Amino acid sequence: MQSLATFGTGCFWCSEACFKTLKGVLDVFPGYAGGQTQNPSYQEICTGKTGHAEVIRIIYDDAVISFEELLRVFWFVHDPTQLNRQGNDIGTQYRSVVFFHDDSQKEKTIFYKNKLIENAVWDSKIVTEISPISNFFPAESYHQDYFLNNPQNGYCQAIVRPKFEKFKKVFSDQLK
Repeated sequence: MQSLATFGTGCFWCSEACFKTLKGVLDVFPGYAGGQTQNPSYQEICTGKTGHAEVIRIIYDDAVISFEELLRVFWFVHDPTQLNRQGNDIGTQYRSVVFFHDDSQKEKTIFYKNKLIENAVWDSKIVTEISPISNFFPAESYHQDYFLNNPQNGYCQAIVRPKFEKFKKVFSDQLK
């Protein structure tokens, strides 16, 4: 059965590249969620005034990959202790967030977050927002498959590629 997950891990180029390679993930769409503006543009999002986060919407086959497995990747591909930022990407649009689609996703996300806190996985407080999905707007088409289509881009070379290579090593048994 096809299901949806919506995660914000900072820049959506990084997370799209990782999640798209997982077995059971049917497609990944970069976009914007959680704000007030209807159909916002990337330029509007970058102001931090729309309330949206850069997110990826994942369509997955839950007979092949579970929401829990997606959460495991979510917690790995970013730093959930950085408030409204990921590295040099600063602003509320880069916040760590799980937009849950049902009560089961909410409960699983809270459980996993509490387990990470209990096991002191990070030295700093986890600031990941857990909120119901209220809207999703696809990002402009040039954001789709950005890393795949722009591997020589400076940001991709400096930020996306190292994260992606590290991800591939850890999750090698789950790649397509």
